Amino acid sequence: MTATGAMLEIRGIDVFHGTFQAVWEVSLEVRKGEMVALIGANTSGKTTILDAISGVLHPARGSIWFEGRDISRLPPHLIVELGVTQVPEGRRLFPEMTVLDNLVMGSYAEHARGKRAANLDRVYELFPRLKERRRQVAKTLSGGEQQMLALGRGLMAAPRLMLIDEMSLGLAPIVVEEMFQALEAIRSRGMTILFVEQNVRRTLQEADRAYILEAGRVVLDGSAAELSDEERVKKAYFGIETCAV
Repeated sequence: MTATGAMLEIRGIDVFHGTFQAVWEVSLEVRKGEMVALIGANTSGKTTILDAISGVLHPARGSIWFEGRDISRLPPHLIVELGVTQVPEGRRLFPEMTVLDNLVMGSYAEHARGKRAANLDRVYELFPRLKERRRQVAKTLSGGEQQMLALGRGLMAAPRLMLIDEMSLGLAPIVVEEMFQALEAIRSRGMTILFVEQNVRRTLQEADRAYILEAGRVVLDGSAAELSDEERVKKAYFGIETCAV
């Protein structure tokens, strides 16, 4: 753990895409067992933060700590070995491979290989449809089933921290509800989760805490209950105007 007791601690990071600065002086923390959300409009820096944690990008300034270790400059494969797994936006499955082969690919990390059979059983318990379709080619699955597969592949890496990016994107409302139920089931098994989501109302029902981003900066943070009652959040995300009496 870090000096603050957090599993993950980000300390004042600036992150660039080439010459464009996408994240400005962002600090946040995630404690073990928490479900924490990053909320904001497109281009607010949410995915950039996840990519920086995963090692896809490196902060120009500031630092990222996981379980007491500075991971700011580590490559992605070493960060996975430490127990951090990202489920990316858009799923990024291997479309021509079967469901089973996609899941097995998720367990390539050395620490996960010996747990492959047990983790596969857990994924099938969580998503029975994946077991039914284990011989089916991934590109033939429905959108919801593909998202289940993306989550399942992330779990196959035996992570201690899951980073989940826009899991409800493009899905029908009934499937979105199913995804949130799966997220809660994953969390109930002791997983620590940091996730990006644009379904703000549903997110604040599930998350313990949240950080609100605008233009690459954290502008609000607090418990989900506090933010649900925050006037700025109601106006920006719920379309609720408060009238003075």
